[in-house]
Amino acid sequence: MTLAYEKIAVVGAGAWGTALAQVAASAGREVTLWAREAELVQSVNAAHENDIFLPGIALDKSIRATGDLREAAEADALLMVTPAQHMRRVLEELAPHVADGKPVVLCAKGVEQSTHLLLTEVLAEAMPRAMPAVLSGPSFAAEVARGLPTAVTLACEDEAVAEALTHAIGITTFRPYYSSDLVGAELGGAVKNVLAIACGIVEGKKFGDSARAALTTRGFAELTRLGLAMGARAETLMGLSGLGDLILTCNSTKSRNMSLGMALGEGKTLEEVMGARNSVSEGVHSATAVVALARKHKIEMPIAEAVAAIVTGAAKVDDAIAALLSRPFRSET
Repeated sequence: MTLAYEKIAVVGAGAWGTALAQVAASAGREVTLWAREAELVQSVNAAHENDIFLPGIALDKSIRATGDLREAAEADALLMVTPAQHMRRVLEELAPHVADGKPVVLCAKGVEQSTHLLLTEVLAEAMPRAMPAVLSGPSFAAEVARGLPTAVTLACEDEAVAEALTHAIGITTFRPYYSSDLVGAELGGAVKNVLAIACGIVEGKKFGDSARAALTTRGFAELTRLGLAMGARAETLMGLSGLGDLILTCNSTKSRNMSLGMALGEGKTLEEVMGARNSVSEGVHSATAVVALARKHKIEMPIAEAVAAIVTGAAKVDDAIAALLSRPFRSET
């Protein structure tokens, strides 16, 4: 039997959720975009624009926004784009209305702070009969929404479902490559957010391109060690959802996590930076959870530990940098 997902619901109308709704509509799907904010629903339906999170980008007029999760649950497949730390609550609200076996694609990047669970594990607890999938990779929402070329990983253990989802949302300028490695696909996105904060601090301190390249490379080594210990495949970690996403996020001030790190490196406090934003920097919330996972699996992740110490207030930026630079010399591998 050939699977076809003609009706797509995007749950979460931030910049990334809106961009994915735009992609699905461009692919010819019937798209429902769920938002909790009534004013955002009004903006999408009346003005065909997300004037809060993605202003200035005209949206496909076929996209229909709603504030009713039950409407979203009627779609053939769900793209979950709510922030990682709110994912469980929204999944639990959705669960009574979602049919068994329906694909639920996790598009947020993070680790649940309170439990240290990956989002696929959160989904397994909140909606155990869903078909889990992960969408992750190097992608900036505004570029995707404008139709600029982008490639991502779409992971699902059922290859037929992964292929059908790829065809449901894939277009010439948005190219999902499917995989069966859920852990690798989601871990890359979660850890790179933490590492991007570190790269931003390097930029904010004006340490130069060489330092940022070194930190990105050593950060990727940390990501790889943790991923392999948790059962991810090396080729996934070296692919779009791992190395690809890390390269993008650690080299552009468009990255929310890198720009936050830059502000910290320039001397601003975390409270000052977070208070001036209406978007989420997932790395702040995932840092302590990533470090907890590393300790659980007896993996050394000094860069992630430094970021966690900074965002929790356990260490000042300069002290965390000094600790990293004074580590003993050792073999690269």
